[in-house]
Amino acid sequence: MLDGIDDMDDIDWAALEHAYGPADDVPGLLRAAGSVDVRMRDAALDELFSSLCHQGTIYSATAAAVPFIARLALDGPGSRLPLLWLLHGAADGTGREYRQVRRAVAAALPAVLGLVADEDRSVRRAMVWIVAACEDASLPLLPLLRARLEEEEDAEVRADLVTALGLLDVSPDIRSARNRALLSAPEPLVRTAAATDLLRTAPLPLPPDLVESALDAHEAAPADDTDHPWPASYRPLMERLMDDPDAALRGVARGLPLAWELTEAWRERERDVLPWLAASAGGAEDLCRVARVGAALEGGEPAPWLVPHLRSKDPAVRVAATLAAVRLRVPGAIGLVLRLMDELPEEAATLQLTPFTAPGTVVPAAVEVFGTAAEPVARRVVARPRAEWLDVLRHFPALAVGCLDDLVRLLPASADVLASLGRAAGPVAARALRACAGAGDLTAAMALARVTGDAGPAVDVVRALSDAVARRTVAVRVAGELGPGAAVLLPLVEERLKAPDRESRADAAAAIWRVTGRKHDTAPVIADQLARRGDLHQPHLGALRALSAMRLLPAEARPAVELIASSPRRVVSGFPCDGSPHPDLAARELARGLLALTVHEKWQRG
Repeated sequence: MLDGIDDMDDIDWAALEHAYGPADDVPGLLRAAGSVDVRMRDAALDELFSSLCHQGTIYSATAAAVPFIARLALDGPGSRLPLLWLLHGAADGTGREYRQVRRAVAAALPAVLGLVADEDRSVRRAMVWIVAACEDASLPLLPLLRARLEEEEDAEVRADLVTALGLLDVSPDIRSARNRALLSAPEPLVRTAAATDLLRTAPLPLPPDLVESALDAHEAAPADDTDHPWPASYRPLMERLMDDPDAALRGVARGLPLAWELTEAWRERERDVLPWLAASAGGAEDLCRVARVGAALEGGEPAPWLVPHLRSKDPAVRVAATLAAVRLRVPGAIGLVLRLMDELPEEAATLQLTPFTAPGTVVPAAVEVFGTAAEPVARRVVARPRAEWLDVLRHFPALAVGCLDDLVRLLPASADVLASLGRAAGPVAARALRACAGAGDLTAAMALARVTGDAGPAVDVVRALSDAVARRTVAVRVAGELGPGAAVLLPLVEERLKAPDRESRADAAAAIWRVTGRKHDTAPVIADQLARRGDLHQPHLGALRALSAMRLLPAEARPAVELIASSPRRVVSGFPCDGSPHPDLAARELARGLLALTVHEKWQRG
C-alpha cells in the first residue's frame, strides 16, 4: 500500500458524488489503481476515469480524489501516463465543482513537478498540459516553464511549452517577444506553436506576414490539433484562420482542408473555394458540397474535371456528379440528367447521396435550376412516372393534366401535383383524393381542399389525431396552408401560441394571420422569434417568409433582419449539406426584400 493512502478513510466518500451517484466506491478503486496486478490496476483506472471525469464532467468526488491520484502518479506501479491524463481531465473538466477541482489539482502539482524532467517525453508533455489546464492557479509555475523551455530538447515538448507559456503568461510584451524570437526556431513545430499563439491575440484582419509564418511552419511539419489538450482560451491554427476569410483562403491555397468550412462560415466565398473543392472531390458527399457551392454562382462554364465522376462505376458518384453539373449549370447538364434517367433509372430515383439527401434529388434540381428549359426532363417523368420525381410536374401543369391517370394511380405521392392543378385535376382525381383523405392521409386531404375547395376532410384528419400536441401542431400546418378554409381549427392553433418554444409560437401566429388577416397580435409574435435570436438556424426562414407575406417589418425585428441582410458571415446554418442551395442565401434574399419593402413604403408615405 502506498504511503499515506490510509488517510483516504478520513473522507466521507458516501457524502460525495461522482457520475454514478455516491462515491463510496472511490477508495477501493484508488487502492486497486495502486495494485501490482496489471489487470486489476487497468480496470480500476477505467472506472476512475468514467466516474470522476465522465465525458468531461467532474464532480465533488473528483476534487477529493486528486491528491491520491497525484500520489499514485508519482510512486505507484505501472505507467504514470493514465494517472496524469486523469489529473488533466480533472483540471480541464466542467461542472459545478470545476473551481474546487482545479484548485485541488494545482495544490497537488508541487509534489509531482519533478515529472516535468521525466525521461519519458509523453510524461513531460502530460505535465505541461496539466499545468496549462490549471490556468490562473498555475501562474506561480511560470518560471519553471520558462526554464524547461530553455532546457528541453524534444520538439513536441518544446512546442507544448511554447503554447502553455502563451496561455499563462501575464505579460503581453514578454509573451510577444518570446514568440517572435521563436518564429525562427529550427523546429517547425515550435515555430507553428509560436505563430499560433501570436495569431490567437492578433487583431483582425490577421497580419499577412504572421499568417505566412504559421503556414510555412505548418507546411514543414503538418499537425492536426483538432483534439487538443488545451483550455478554452486556446485557438487552434485552422480555427483562428477561419476568423479571417482571406487568411483562411491563403491556408486553402497552401493545402489546409478549409475550403468547405470557409464557404459554410462566410458569404460570397463560393467562387474562391470552388477550384479547391473540385480538385479534392472524391465521393458523393464531396460532389454534393460542390453542388451547394455551385448553386450560389452564375455558372454556365464547362467543368471537364467532372467527366471522370460522370463515368464512375459507382452509381452514387454518377448521380452526385450529375447533380453538381446541374447546380453549376454546366453546358449539356439537362442531357446528363436525361442520360442518367435512362441508364440508371432506379439509382437516380432512389439513391440517397448523403444520409440527409432526399432520394431522386437530381431530377427536381434540374427543373429548379433550368425552369421551362428542363421540359425534356419533365416529359421523361411523364413517360416513366416515378413517385420520387412527380413533384417536378407542378411546374408543368399542361403535362400533368395529360397524365392524370398515372397521377391518380400514384397517390398519395402525387397529391401535391394534383393540388397544384386545382379544379383542373378533375372529378376522378377528386374522388381518389377523397378516398385517401378518408383513410387519414393528411397530404391528400389538403390537396382535396385545393382541388374542390372542401377543407372538411383535412379538418377531420386533424381532429382524429389522438395526441393533443400532435393535433395542435398539425392544425398549425393545415391552417397555415389552407388559410380561411381552415378557420374552424383556430382554437387549436391559438393553443399553440402557448408553446414553450418561440419557433412554434411564431408558426402558430403566422397560421392565424393566414386565416384571419390579423397583424396587430400576430406580427409581434413572429418578430419575437427573430428579435430574440441566438444562433440563427433554418426555421427562421419561416418567420422571414411570414413577415414578407405580411409586408411588415416590426421595429423589434429590424436589427436581426438587418444582420441577416448584410452580415459577411453566414447567419443561418447550412447543416446538413444535401446538395441544395445554402439556406442562408434564401434568408439573405428575404431579409433584403423586407428592408427594401419597408424603405419603399416609407418613401411612398413621404
